[in-house]
Amino acid sequence: MAGLRVAILYKHRQSGRWILPQVEELRRRGHQVMVVLPPGTGPLPAELLRRGFEVVESPFDFRFRPNLATLRGLWRLRRLLRDLRLDILKYHLYASALAARFTSVGLRLGRVHVVVGPLFLESRLIRTVERWLWRADDVIICGTDYTSRQYGALGAPPERRPSTTPGIDTDHFSRERFVAEQGPTAAELRAKIRAELGIAENAFVVVMVAYVYAPKRLTYHGRGIKGHDILLPAWQAFQARHPRAHLLLIGGGFSATGETHRRELVRRFGTDADPSITWIESVTEVRPYYNASDLSVSPSLSEGHGAPVEAGAMSLPSIVSDAGGLPEVVDEASGWVVPAGRAGPLEAALGAAYREFDAGVLTRRGDAARERMVKFFDHRPAAEMIADIVERTANGVRSR
Repeated sequence: MAGLRVAILYKHRQSGRWILPQVEELRRRGHQVMVVLPPGTGPLPAELLRRGFEVVESPFDFRFRPNLATLRGLWRLRRLLRDLRLDILKYHLYASALAARFTSVGLRLGRVHVVVGPLFLESRLIRTVERWLWRADDVIICGTDYTSRQYGALGAPPERRPSTTPGIDTDHFSRERFVAEQGPTAAELRAKIRAELGIAENAFVVVMVAYVYAPKRLTYHGRGIKGHDILLPAWQAFQARHPRAHLLLIGGGFSATGETHRRELVRRFGTDADPSITWIESVTEVRPYYNASDLSVSPSLSEGHGAPVEAGAMSLPSIVSDAGGLPEVVDEASGWVVPAGRAGPLEAALGAAYREFDAGVLTRRGDAARERMVKFFDHRPAAEMIADIVERTANGVRSR
């Protein structure tokens, strides 16, 4: 099936590169793909335009405020979607899903909802509403098995909630590829970045890659979802007994409120005055920091598959919480799973990883993590599966 007109509705301009393999696969199959984004510049529209995709400005800003401007924006978005004469409307993130569902009522097209993160389903209010609204979607592509089970609990039958990860480029996130691109050996690159950061060459380095999100009003009241407030006390207790350990935090605040929350964490835990912690707010290339580290940690309260997939592809074992889809990323050979929201078990897992590091066997888990990511989390088969679902959905709409 070739020649479908597919629009992807997405609420962000600054993030979302993970949709690129999907749009590339749809174009490779002969479909016309356009991406509808809020107006303005950003990394995502810039990359889409560089690759030759059509970027369409959304007349709706994806903010659902109780005023006439919201109604006008939704009505204009509906007219836009009608005028694009679509076969498939594919939407990502919950605000985009709400806008897509409301504005496509009565239009003869297929509706494909792609869910990467499950946070919105962990709000009791949204879960209650979603029990009915999911029926507007022809199919919900669930980025984790966990999300598919959540929709199953809301009444969605299995055929309406297939599970497939968006995946990552496991060629790009490869220690061997990174070293080949840079020139020196892996050990030399590792020593170089550690020297630049002021970290001892023989230190046990733990990395957490995550933006800092402000606490959400409808979920996990008063706590950031990425678990920085869980990791930091666990780290301080662990590092007091293991002074050769160093924590590398990569990621600033996501939005102004996120940065405010990050500064509160800095003050609360005194990270600026702690020589065992280095906090880098923003990077364009994360692979050097994975290469310089021994272990990845993701203590989230809510998550899809998250950073451990990139870390694993870079041959790092991970400690993850049992939140969302994180337990799907690691197995007994490649990492540890700990209860979400508790510092004690996280501290104990750090101790277990350190003992393996000290014995010189932690890298075995890293090798197992790399194998697992290549086998289950590569973006190429994932993009093919998503394109298959899009085409099946279009066939179903045509046969109605």
